[in-house]
Amino acid sequence: MIRITQLKLPLKHSNEDLKQEIARTLKVPVNKIAEYFIEKKSIDARKDEIKYIYNVQVTLALGPKEKESSYLRSNHPNISLTKKEQYSFVPSGNQPLRSRPVVVGTGPAGLFAAYLLAMHGYQPLVIERGSEVKKRVEAVEHFWRSNELQPECNVQFGEGGAGTFSDGKLNTMVKDANQRYPLVMETFVRFGAPADILYLNKPHIGTDQLRHVVENMRREIIRLGGEVRFDTKLTDLVIEEGALKAIELDYKELLPCQVLIPAIGHSARDTFQMFYKRGLTMSPKAFAVGFRIEHKQRMISQAQYGKDYIHLPSADYKLTYQTGSGRGVYSFCMCPGGFVVNASSEPGHLAVNGMSNYKRDEENANSAIVVTVQPEDFGGSDPLSGISFQRKWERAAYEAGKGNVPVQLLGDLLCDRESVTIGNIIPNIKGNYRLTNLNHCLPAEIIQALKEGIQAFDHKIKGFASEEAVLSAVESRTSSPVRIHRNENFEANIKGIFPCGEGAGYAGGITSAAMDGIKVFEAVATEYQHL
Repeated sequence: MIRITQLKLPLKHSNEDLKQEIARTLKVPVNKIAEYFIEKKSIDARKDEIKYIYNVQVTLALGPKEKESSYLRSNHPNISLTKKEQYSFVPSGNQPLRSRPVVVGTGPAGLFAAYLLAMHGYQPLVIERGSEVKKRVEAVEHFWRSNELQPECNVQFGEGGAGTFSDGKLNTMVKDANQRYPLVMETFVRFGAPADILYLNKPHIGTDQLRHVVENMRREIIRLGGEVRFDTKLTDLVIEEGALKAIELDYKELLPCQVLIPAIGHSARDTFQMFYKRGLTMSPKAFAVGFRIEHKQRMISQAQYGKDYIHLPSADYKLTYQTGSGRGVYSFCMCPGGFVVNASSEPGHLAVNGMSNYKRDEENANSAIVVTVQPEDFGGSDPLSGISFQRKWERAAYEAGKGNVPVQLLGDLLCDRESVTIGNIIPNIKGNYRLTNLNHCLPAEIIQALKEGIQAFDHKIKGFASEEAVLSAVESRTSSPVRIHRNENFEANIKGIFPCGEGAGYAGGITSAAMDGIKVFEAVATEYQHL
């Protein structure tokens, strides 16, 4: 197979145009191309003329004595031979299992750990404190209408995890030499995700598509011999001589358990507390806090692409800045054409997040603008001090909005005055909101860093610091505030417990969490035989 990189085509082009460009680059007739597939597709907006950039893999129709290598051009740096590598793993464990492995949580980490276990005959039991996705959507939409929160089933808890109500971003910075990343993407497509996630430079599923994907994965886990129990909560561990013996469900059911994979997500605060009480080694972890900011998507796209923006997908952005005091300020989880959502999971506390459908066709763009906070910012030294820090400022946000999402215009934030009216940007918020003053919704030094950073970003995207930009508080669930320690075999200090995913502190998004789920499956299957 021949790989060609950096193929450049104009904005308006067809599949036939791409095929013609492949043939021109290889200096072969078009009918010599047996097939090709797109490895990567991105947009180059760095110059006046915006272009699409492709990396492709090509199979030629070769005669009996021809070799692909004869079509390489020694002076062409973008043409090379390649071969399609695939994920491969063979379980080798020899320790017998006395009971089914138990996976806690149906976010991407838990789903992929359970899916691989089921594929290899381990018949996992998957428990999820929230509801299946259809019931969960109903509960969340009811909350957004009424402010009546279900603490066990909300934007954070339920089938699919927190990512179900998000933009569904699938890009990752994780280095992957074992083809786990392609496995994740191909699995998503198999279960209903759009095929373009296999090659887009910044792939995303969208909340509307992701819901179907996780539902289909659950059905396959069950078909392969697994069991999935919703509305079921892990409430305790039974430990003897440093090893897990059983787990307690819903404060009443005791279940023998030799292998437990906690993929609990970053918001299962009561479970973290129980783990700490039972002696799991944990430590506080840095994360980031800030506000959501909304602009007109048209303004963002025009700033990124110029006049050609109307021919392109909704533009995103990635911004970073370091304040004079040394604080890092950056955009996080940018949602083109999306919604700000009330993502609360505890009564009397309020957190926001961003969400987009696959088409990203809403009028506003939104992103978190956040500042990194370290354990020394938390005001405590125990492993759960970051959770206490989150709760403090989520309570402040709840009080500022009187139970609704607190909202303020940027111009009013900079002048430290309460907003009383909306400008040209109408908040696109899932949930009720209230105009207020956000200056007391985070520590003073964080507020100052946010003000400085947002104004600096205006030099990169003109209009970013518009006085009418809409801010919502508080973005506090950027990543887990806790890390559950695990050894080189992915096992905690208590034998049989394999912490997994973002909640355990080992991932930073949907894809990296899914890949960590695969790694934990491999660790279990390297030690234990299937049932």
